[in-house]
Amino acid sequence: MTVEREECGGPAGRARSGNSDWLTGSRITAVHGVFYRPEGRAGEPEAVEFVIDRGQSVLLTCTSDWTLRITPGTWPLLPDWCVPANQWQHAPLTQLPPVPYEGAWTVVGTLERRDGNGEVHEAVIRCEEGDFVVAAGDTLAVRFHRH
Repeated sequence: MTVEREECGGPAGRARSGNSDWLTGSRITAVHGVFYRPEGRAGEPEAVEFVIDRGQSVLLTCTSDWTLRITPGTWPLLPDWCVPANQWQHAPLTQLPPVPYEGAWTVVGTLERRDGNGEVHEAVIRCEEGDFVVAAGDTLAVRFHRH
C-alpha cells in the first residue's frame, strides 16, 4: 500500500518505503470512521482512519471517481477537508470487531486492488486475526474478514 504525502501540511506519517508492504509489522490500535454529523452516523463514513500504536495513523478517503486516496492521517485531529470541523466527527465503526485481547491488530501485509486505469479502488490490510477491506464507491465500505 502506498501513502501519498499531504500537500497542505500536517504530520507526514511513516516514510513510504516504495513497496506495498510498508505497513507490515505495524500494530493497529483503533479504526475510526470520519462522519459528516448532519447526516447522522447511520450511513457509511466519508473516510476511515487506522490508528497505529506509534501515535501515527493512515487515512483512506473515497474520491469523486470512486477510487481510494491513501494518505498519512492526523489522528486525533480531523482531516483538513472536514469544514466546518464542528459538523464532522471520528467514530468507531460498529460493524468491525473489537480490538483483540493483545490491544492491537498486527499487520502482516497489504494489497491494493486497482481498476483498469491503475487507480486503487480497494485496499486490503491483512492482519494476523483477519483482513480489513476498504472499498471505494459512492461512499466508503469497510469490512473485516476473519481468518
